[in-house]
Amino acid sequence: MAEIHKLIVQNGKQAALSLASEDIVNIAAGVLGDERGDLGYTYSGLCLTALPHRKIPDDQLWERQGHRVKLVVEPGRLQVGNQLRLYGVPYGARARMILIYLITQAVRTDSREIALGRSMRAWLEAMGVTVGGETAKAFREQSMRIAACSMRFFWETEKGANGFEKGGIVRRGLLFGDSIDIGPQPRLFDDTVVLDEVFFRAAKEHPVPLLETAVRHLRDRSMSLDIYVWLAYRLHVLDRPTPVTWTALHSQFGGGFKEARFFRRPFLEALEAATAAYPDARVELADDGSGLILHPSRPPVGKLLGA
Repeated sequence: MAEIHKLIVQNGKQAALSLASEDIVNIAAGVLGDERGDLGYTYSGLCLTALPHRKIPDDQLWERQGHRVKLVVEPGRLQVGNQLRLYGVPYGARARMILIYLITQAVRTDSREIALGRSMRAWLEAMGVTVGGETAKAFREQSMRIAACSMRFFWETEKGANGFEKGGIVRRGLLFGDSIDIGPQPRLFDDTVVLDEVFFRAAKEHPVPLLETAVRHLRDRSMSLDIYVWLAYRLHVLDRPTPVTWTALHSQFGGGFKEARFFRRPFLEALEAATAAYPDARVELADDGSGLILHPSRPPVGKLLGA
């Protein structure tokens, strides 16, 4: 347990403000105070690569290199009214929250068909988001991008690169009408989405458990979400301290930062939030300034799948 978490447990939140900002203390205290321990899930490939943090040109594909894996996301078109509309690559914290929600429901129900709730409001509130007109509009935009895009992972093997077959994320659904319900009365029907078979199979075969309350506390921080799921995937399988260079960190997490030197400060701020949400994470800066040292750590959840 990190120093900030120990201080909260021993002396309360107020004492911890001497070590970190109020936002960070609230994340740490919120995770420590979680009594339910509900699990969410993501796919292992999304723990080693990342979507853009900000919008990129709609006709531009996205490539990101992670630890022995490369992610390629291509934009796509959807029928909107009487026209085909090009949707760019999904981006930001909202896209990540949608994917975590979809994968979580797929793992829990063992079904490609995911119920989104009786209304857009119920779905967003289930992810800890306060619904407003602009928020609902922004989530709808990311849902359309997720529905339109195709995604490929290329895994490095002893015999060279090997990617799972090209597929989308969504086979059908996730296309909400222009009039999104954001009023006090929910719709009287369930919206559903059917995941692409390839994506569903990959998520089911390689799920990574996450603490749901941690995800909710990081819901507006796209890079912190990326770091949290990365640490959740990597730390508990390490058997020795493992260095990770700034070059590797920039390659995986630094989309939008052309040079690593401009990336370090935002990354360290995002890391602080991610480790606040993961009390048992043991991560430190390398003494020589070359990057991070990851130490073997307990997983962020009490029990892993199959354990």
